[in-house]
Amino acid sequence: MITTDFAPGSPCMLDLGTLDVPAAAAFYGAVLGWDYEPMGDDGEEGEGGMFNKDGKMVAGLGKLTEQGARPAWMIYYSVVDADATTRAVESAGGTVRVPPMDLEQWGRMAQYSDPLGGQFAVWQPGESKGVGLVDKPGSLSWTELYTSDAGAAKEFYGGVLGWRFSDMEMPGGEGTYTLITPSGLPEERMHGGLMEVGKEGRALAGGRPYWHPVFNVTDCDAAVAAVTENGGSVQMGPEDAEGVGRMAVCLDPFDADFVVLTPAES
Repeated sequence: MITTDFAPGSPCMLDLGTLDVPAAAAFYGAVLGWDYEPMGDDGEEGEGGMFNKDGKMVAGLGKLTEQGARPAWMIYYSVVDADATTRAVESAGGTVRVPPMDLEQWGRMAQYSDPLGGQFAVWQPGESKGVGLVDKPGSLSWTELYTSDAGAAKEFYGGVLGWRFSDMEMPGGEGTYTLITPSGLPEERMHGGLMEVGKEGRALAGGRPYWHPVFNVTDCDAAVAAVTENGGSVQMGPEDAEGVGRMAVCLDPFDADFVVLTPAES
């Protein structure tokens, strides 16, 4: 589970880079019940802002400006020292996409690519530790990496973020799923997983590995219906996963991917 104490190595923030901020805000408002709050004194909606749920921040939203980049979610992991993490990324063969930079008093961030091409980010907290709501309906409950080499991914992220890993065989002989836990925390603090998939499974990112968020919803089927009714599409599901819940892999109107999950009852 993800909690808001944001221990080092745990997911703490996420934001969406999109081609059309108002359209994306309307889509996620309809699907996840989010309220959108534009940033800036003029209240201009076109550049970006924050998503809130029940009065608490759940994600950021911004206009995609990187040439050739696809609309996608970026997941941030909490670190004690973004500069030290940057050195660790470089030493482990990763690439620095955005060097460490301060965001006023709120914190310090950096963005990277792992050696296989998967993009992720880190957040060194200042006044802001991260989002205000997790593991509840309409908020982040899991993170997931589709990679081309599970062994190499484990070596990289284990070294850079200190993660511990445990493997489990997927039902039906569909391969191995690796569960991720922050260093020093018990297994109930697992926050994500990674899975080795073929090139076809990575087509959305042009064959590169990629991360995506999993959002908790009270009714997976209703969420999927809202996705399609508001211009999105469904890649997989809804379907039941034993011991996990009912889930679906979805795309927003600009093909940014995410998962909706109604957790199984404990």
